[in-house]
Amino acid sequence: MNAIRTLCFATAALSSYAALFYRLSQARRSWRDGAYRVLIATLLLQCLTFTMGAVAMGGGSFLGVGNLAILIMHLAAVAFCVAAQIILLRWAATDEAAARGTRYWLITGIVLDVLLTVLFFLADGPGRPTSDFDGTSRPLLLTYLLVFIVSQAVPCVTIYRQCGPYARMTDNASLRQALRMLSVAAVVLFLYCTARTVNILTAAAGVDIGAWKLASNVFSASGIVILSLSLINSLWGPPVSRLAEWARSYRSYRALHPLWRDLYEASPDIALEPPGSSVSDLNYRLHRRVVEIRDGWRDLRPYIDRETNAAGVSGVVGKDPAGKTSGEAGAELRQAFAEAAQIKQALKAKRTGTVPDHSKDAGDFDDRDTDNFVAEVAWLTQVAAAYSKLSKAS
Repeated sequence: MNAIRTLCFATAALSSYAALFYRLSQARRSWRDGAYRVLIATLLLQCLTFTMGAVAMGGGSFLGVGNLAILIMHLAAVAFCVAAQIILLRWAATDEAAARGTRYWLITGIVLDVLLTVLFFLADGPGRPTSDFDGTSRPLLLTYLLVFIVSQAVPCVTIYRQCGPYARMTDNASLRQALRMLSVAAVVLFLYCTARTVNILTAAAGVDIGAWKLASNVFSASGIVILSLSLINSLWGPPVSRLAEWARSYRSYRALHPLWRDLYEASPDIALEPPGSSVSDLNYRLHRRVVEIRDGWRDLRPYIDRETNAAGVSGVVGKDPAGKTSGEAGAELRQAFAEAAQIKQALKAKRTGTVPDHSKDAGDFDDRDTDNFVAEVAWLTQVAAAYSKLSKAS
């Protein structure tokens, strides 16, 4: 069990040092920024907290004082929570509000650290077995542990409550992403506080919960890793965003294939280049696929019967994937199925050379002809999905 706890402390420490070294590499251009200096202080305290946690797992004394590593870890953790709250204020609040909040949190942090130090020595912390800091029935030491947990839980709650509104207020995408991750970290670290409280109280009551004691360590390490990632999101955020965008484009490219394939078979000249399976230049290929679908659709105009609609196919209409209101979703899905039904009918009519009496051979694409490429892809993807469902149902 100690090996797993040590591994959790080491994981948290390594993620903290990685974040610190990355941010220190920006010191030359960012040092004049007060928020940057607070960030560096936060990461230093974070590193100290979990380094001392790993040292404390070795047991014995530190600098000749018993359990001193535990005390330093707890004091640094309080200071770390205060610094994290301050950096959030500097990120999102006005200068006046940030200054006022900073003073409040600094005073609170100092009071808590002094209180913990006094309780530690009054409870004979240096002379107690290390296991007592996992939970004990001794009143002073139990008070020390509970005060520490409260000092960690309250900032988790306040940070979580502030991150959501601040993320909605900012126009900076990178900062918005960091704030959202910080709110996730706050939730996970609050779960650590909850699990740690259970450990302390069950130990004080003489109840052994076995391996469940490790839950607090797992939550702590996970929360710190997420927190560290949120503080260096400028490093990994852009590549991840590009990868997510590529994945969305690839899904759209694949989703459009059945509709494009049938239109290409009916009108081969819509393709600028011979069809290929490579997606090395996905953005270009997606643009070409959209253009070719529209060109193939236009070629079908003489064969599109205006009277053809999606009536009678309600059984194959699925749920709205975009999460829109039921009114919007119903109207959009009906239109997508109506367009898909017309395309399906027109392809059949072209193969047989049958021109309908009420052909749709003039005009444009009504309210769905847009210059917004993202909206165009989304709409054609819906039509392609409806087309595939109609093809399977027939």
